[in-house]
Amino acid sequence: MADEVDFEGLVNLYYASLYRFALSLTRKESDACDLTQQTFYVWARKGHQLKDAAKVKSWLFTTLHREFLETQRRQTRFPHYELEEVAHELPNLNPDHVTRLDAGAVLSLLAKVDSIFQAPVALFYLEDYAYKEIAEILGIPMGTVKSRIARGLTQLEALFTRSAGPAEALNRRPA
Repeated sequence: MADEVDFEGLVNLYYASLYRFALSLTRKESDACDLTQQTFYVWARKGHQLKDAAKVKSWLFTTLHREFLETQRRQTRFPHYELEEVAHELPNLNPDHVTRLDAGAVLSLLAKVDSIFQAPVALFYLEDYAYKEIAEILGIPMGTVKSRIARGLTQLEALFTRSAGPAEALNRRPA
């Protein structure tokens, strides 16, 4: 089937209508272009599976809509924030102390964190496991993983601040 349909001809025939549909969904030109291109990319990879050439148009529109929904789900799960919007959530640490800190010191401080928080923090930050994977490894709910990581980081930051010494603790940026 894919051999029967000329890719360039397909793009010339359907690009404009797919783009308009994508623009109606995204309301943003750059996102509509990306979505339309992604649709043709999927066609290039999977279009050969379509058995009926008469269904090319509906296949393309369905694929575009599915790609849009997947993008929306991804943006919901992993939202993008500008740094200025989340600056208040970032740790308030002295950059000079951080540059002098080595991995051994961090591991030493992590060993002082309550044991219930050590494993989730280590798995997330040292081993790059996702929350879901950590939940499976530790046999605890994903919400518990998130709260243990947050609490563990709070303890780690407090230990880090104490290890900085009084002089360096005074040099910290104001919150």
